[in-house]
Amino acid sequence: MTLNVELARHNMIAQQVRPWDVLDERVLTVLGAVHREDFVPAACRNLAFADLCLPLGHGEVMMKPVVEGRILQAVAPTHGESVLEIGSGSGFFTACLAGLAGAVVGVEQHADFAEAANARLTAAGIVNAHVESAEAVRGYEPKRQFDVMVVTGAVFELPQHWHDWIKPGGRIFAITGQSPAQCASIYTRTGAGVWSAAALFETDLPYLRHAEPPLRFVL
Repeated sequence: MTLNVELARHNMIAQQVRPWDVLDERVLTVLGAVHREDFVPAACRNLAFADLCLPLGHGEVMMKPVVEGRILQAVAPTHGESVLEIGSGSGFFTACLAGLAGAVVGVEQHADFAEAANARLTAAGIVNAHVESAEAVRGYEPKRQFDVMVVTGAVFELPQHWHDWIKPGGRIFAITGQSPAQCASIYTRTGAGVWSAAALFETDLPYLRHAEPPLRFVL
């Protein structure tokens, strides 16, 4: 590992992530520990630490470091908690979640992405996370509940059946609404069928399959 890469990693945290009010030391530590450059496409390696969404293929993108930091801080998984991640992409965010949580299950609709993400997780020595290949909105059923769910692609509105996948006291992070002004929010299950919602920030990400806004007829 060269000094330039380590300097770029340090600058990413100090100049991008921290100034966006990500101050949780656990989150900053894991962002520094997971080698982001090993999880980006080869063509984007020189941009691994840039304040950009990086193209992954299939029309998908890797989130900006600042957004990843804000999400990790908002959901704040602990070592005793289980996490369901929807939209694993390259596996980088999966790896970050694994550094904070007890166990992580990723769901990725593109089989080649899932295979590559699992290979990267293995190469990084991460044993408490794996990625399954499935379409999460209509074609996936976890058959268990999780403490935390993180959705890394946008949905026009939160699918109702996703609520059933979360334990009492658990939380869902999701990005909802109409592009280009989508709202990132955290939803907390406070009781049987009772949820609270807190808006965090605005962003704009590609929609998950089957979660796009409804088509509107315009004359």
